[in-house]
Amino acid sequence: MRVVLFMLILLVGCHPEISGEALHQLNGYWEIEKVTFPNGQTKDFMASTTIDYIEVKDRAGFRKKVQPKFDGTFETSNDAELFKIISNGNSFQFEYTGSSETWMENLIELSADRFSVTNRDTLTYTYKRYQPMNLEQ
Repeated sequence: MRVVLFMLILLVGCHPEISGEALHQLNGYWEIEKVTFPNGQTKDFMASTTIDYIEVKDRAGFRKKVQPKFDGTFETSNDAELFKIISNGNSFQFEYTGSSETWMENLIELSADRFSVTNRDTLTYTYKRYQPMNLEQ
């Protein structure tokens, strides 16, 4: 029984509670850092040609893929994934609505420079705040 209690405390302690007031931190440009598989293995991403732009207002928003250019601008399309953020007790979920399906992601970590979501396949995607390359250094 003590082991189960310890594991429960450890699991809860690994992911601090996210407040509704912190959801504005999702706004901006994000690049994937790693994917964690259900068996615990991870795939790290050193660099990516696309990043995600997320905009949230009043618990609704969109996410779209953009490509950074060397001049500091972004190339993008008009495609965007619309979502709502739903409060589920002490956690939040993204509810995406596509043209043919709806899917959910659980928001499990959020800070000013990092966030993580887990999808229905129990894959955890960790993103870090996008930092443009400084070619003048």
